[in-house]
Amino acid sequence: MKKYYFDHVATNPLDPVVLDAMMPYFKEEFGNPLSVYEYGMKAKNAIEEAREKVAGLVNAKAAEIVFTASGAEANNFALRGIALARQNEGKHIIVSRMEHHSILNSARFLEKSGFVVTYLPVDKMGFVDPDMVRKSIIKETILISVTHASSEVGTIEPIKEIVKVAKEHNIIVHTDAVASTGNMPVDVQDLGVDLLTMAAHQFYGPKGAGALYVKQGMRIVPLIYGGIQESGRRAGTENVPAIVGMGKAAEIAKTELDRRMAYLMPLRDRIIDEVLKTPNVILTGGRANRLPGHASFCVEFIEGEAMLMLLAAKGIYSASGSACSSKALKSSPVLLAMGIPTGLAQGSIVFSMGMGNAVDDIEHLVTEFPAVIKRLREISPFAQGWGEHEEGGTCTIK
Repeated sequence: MKKYYFDHVATNPLDPVVLDAMMPYFKEEFGNPLSVYEYGMKAKNAIEEAREKVAGLVNAKAAEIVFTASGAEANNFALRGIALARQNEGKHIIVSRMEHHSILNSARFLEKSGFVVTYLPVDKMGFVDPDMVRKSIIKETILISVTHASSEVGTIEPIKEIVKVAKEHNIIVHTDAVASTGNMPVDVQDLGVDLLTMAAHQFYGPKGAGALYVKQGMRIVPLIYGGIQESGRRAGTENVPAIVGMGKAAEIAKTELDRRMAYLMPLRDRIIDEVLKTPNVILTGGRANRLPGHASFCVEFIEGEAMLMLLAAKGIYSASGSACSSKALKSSPVLLAMGIPTGLAQGSIVFSMGMGNAVDDIEHLVTEFPAVIKRLREISPFAQGWGEHEEGGTCTIK
């Protein structure tokens, strides 16, 4: 059976060109970058070349790029590092309810450590209102973190406007750009942010490689202590092959960005147009200001897990915003923050595309997915009118 992969927000296949660039550093060029002899020097030079390439992707300086093992680590580093560095100036932090768990859980950790956190609401399309940011700022506010783009609903947030508000009060701004970097233009100078998170596997690089852009002159406390790697900001022997791979993937992404967007956007729009023809299905997030290869929906009367299972039986692999934990189906906090009723939020489905998806893949999806919905509704007691519906639990979002 042919496989159809529509879960590129989870991860992407490694570009073969990237793998070729990495291979020497698994074998011949195995040196420790801190060693002063030839093997070490070659590894160190490879890291610095990769740093230049990653910086080039987001229009930063090479010295402003700190390599990490993941986007999650970079997010932890940003929130905890800035909070600890500036705690004498204030202990108030603002984050949005659209954030990845690595941001939200870091914020909760800081709350337990004596910080106060404001969680910004979002509108029904998942956008943070810059005016709400302004109203949330107090004298003790030291950091604002709002995602650049949501991997769950595809929404691209108004970061430039949020930065403008923050800078009126001399507040540092971080953005999690894992979902957007390498998939759409991301320019730290244009956005005006002080810190930005990215991850290699989101643009066809290796897993286990991430980076945090830290604006030159910014004080930040290390998350990992030890040696002098990454200019003393992130200790530990560097994962040279992964870093080299991230650099190569960034180099390719920069040159191919326009082509990738032009290819993916029509595929995305085709899915949205066809899926919305099915009754009682809504698009989550807006049509405008959306990630190029992202289409997400909520389907009434059906659980996301059931859709995933039936689609997988047809070779179609996607994702759902709902997750099964301890045998209790829980709705996505992101969807609930957008005002989507709990029952409808449990019917979340996300299709995210990459350069490996062909037009035929899209046609297969838009043919099979409505059939899956029809089949599941035929056996759904709620679709047959049984049981009680929560108030507002239809496809009209208040």
